[in-house]
Amino acid sequence: MSEDLDRNFARIVKLAEAAGLPDVSVGTSYGTPALLVKDKSFARMKDDETLVVMCALEEKEMLLELDPRLYFETDHYKGWPAMLVRLSEIDDGSLTGRLIAAWREKAPKRLSASFGS
Repeated sequence: MSEDLDRNFARIVKLAEAAGLPDVSVGTSYGTPALLVKDKSFARMKDDETLVVMCALEEKEMLLELDPRLYFETDHYKGWPAMLVRLSEIDDGSLTGRLIAAWREKAPKRLSASFGS
């Protein structure tokens, strides 16, 4: 892994831990470092500077329109419940919110319901 990828993924792991997301593990998805909940990927590095996060399609459309500086998609992700995040542009608070939302997309319903209640 490159230094930038290592540094950026360490940031992702630190924020997920600070958010207290339960049952999160570090693994890989499509050959890149990823965060998993119950063995399902909810966030993974696409490249050194880009994170792929799971996202409901309705929310994705809204976020892409509201802040294209932070969020984008390539043709590969069109129509898919995932979007790309520019890690150099997003602040820790917004990124934490995206990680929590992505975790909720993939966590089992009972586990998701128990988080933050």
